[in-house]
Amino acid sequence: MPSRLAVIVIDAVQPHLIADFWCAVLGWQIVEEDSEVITIAAADRSWPTIDVAAVPEGKVINNRLHLDLRADGVSTAEELDRLLALGARPVDVGQPSDATWVVLADPEGNEFCLLSRPVQEL
Repeated sequence: MPSRLAVIVIDAVQPHLIADFWCAVLGWQIVEEDSEVITIAAADRSWPTIDVAAVPEGKVINNRLHLDLRADGVSTAEELDRLLALGARPVDVGQPSDATWVVLADPEGNEFCLLSRPVQEL
């Protein structure tokens, strides 16, 4: 049997800020917490979960791995507005000017993308 993706880890100087941001983005909740790691997950605790791990240093370069999101139940424009209101910000990582996706960063600068087509159009 192949491996199964269980946990995505995000390093953060301010783990609560990042955990709260991703909970709001995904509609998830904090399910476990200690002094070094905050685990967030869907209400049913299905995999994958996200661990937000406390680290002393901030992000230095762009991510080698990032999340791609699709709007679900709203238009991509509405989801972009919601993400920006939650604290995401647009970033330029060298994407083409005619890209069909939007590159954003969470409050600590971790890049992620909002893809052009919502879930309902797939």
